[in-house]
Amino acid sequence: MDASGSGDFPEGMVCDVEEPHVLAVDDNLVDRKIVEKLLKNSSCKVTTAENGLRALEYLGLGDNNQSSSVNNNESSVMKDVPVVIMSSENVPTRINKCLEEGAQMFMLKPLKHSDVKKLRCQLLQSSVGTSSNILV
Repeated sequence: MDASGSGDFPEGMVCDVEEPHVLAVDDNLVDRKIVEKLLKNSSCKVTTAENGLRALEYLGLGDNNQSSSVNNNESSVMKDVPVVIMSSENVPTRINKCLEEGAQMFMLKPLKHSDVKKLRCQLLQSSVGTSSNILV
């Protein structure tokens, strides 16, 4: 998937699936609260973390000296958890690196409700039969 800062659903597209559980990680409290509210308004269960280390603790990986790489295919705990990067930095080389390292999407801040709806639908459609947990 590619970088996505905005976008609407194609006409007639419906995304009526179960409530995904999202771990939203952001070091900025205000941004974290905004993302949490947007996700909850899009029928997501939300857990928040203030940094990557805390997120790893929530995932049960806190003391394993895990690589900082987004690539989670090697960890059986995280192999079915799609990773979406959110950033205000619109730097193509960084975006490409995140996607090459295993992120399913890269979304530009500030996020809008339509972005979250699109994200939720795309990830849940691509993960039919797998985990409904999403790391953002």
